[in-house]
Parts: sequence; C-alpha cells; structure tokens
Amino acid sequence: MEKQVNFREWFTSKGTRVLAGKSAANNEKLIEQAENKETLLHTANPGSPFVNIKSKRPTKADIYDAALFCAKYSQDWRDNKQDVKIHIFKTEDVHKERTMKTGTFGVKKFKEVVAKKVDILKI
Repeated sequence: MEKQVNFREWFTSKGTRVLAGKSAANNEKLIEQAENKETLLHTANPGSPFVNIKSKRPTKADIYDAALFCAKYSQDWRDNKQDVKIHIFKTEDVHKERTMKTGTFGVKKFKEVVAKKVDILKI
C-alpha cells in the first residue's frame, strides 16, 4: 500500500485549492504530483515550500494569495518579517538534475511578485 503524502492545503479567496510542501522530501512529492500547465511558486531565496495552485488558469488574485501562503512558510519571512519576493512558474519550466540535492529544482523562466508584509500578516 502506498503511503499518503500530506501537504499543507489552503484555499485562495476565490476558492482555488493550493498545496504546499512541508520539507525538502515533501517538496519533491509536490513537484511530482503537479499536473501539466499548473502554476508553481517558490521564494526568490532558498528555504520555502514549493506551492502548487491546482488550476490550469488561476486568476491574478489566486496567484497573489498563493504567493502570500508561500511567503508565510518561508525562512525569508521567519527571519526578516519583511516583504518577500516570490517566483511564479509553470510545471513545464521546472527541471531536476541528478546532482541537485533533495528539494532543489532548476527553473527555466519565471515571473516575480512581491508578497507584501501587511498582506502576509493577514493570513
């Protein structure tokens, strides 16, 4: 029997389901389960969960809400309590080299959004 993988789960203000990893190994599983054309997020700095928006066409509000969720569980937020830069990318832009450590991925292209401190404090 395959063990159930548990992620942090949350819903955006528009009701879209969002999943986030809890550890490096859990982030690996999160990337594996992400479907083609879904949106992924990670902080610009190391030390955050990967976040997967479970929609092929998320709204701007969904993306920003997911960015806040990503920021809230990041080391950047924990250590600095300031705005956090978040990278946004699609599943097809993620790659894994054999030499990369667990929980680490390369991203070919991404967009960036800043999760504002005032908004992170609200979630």
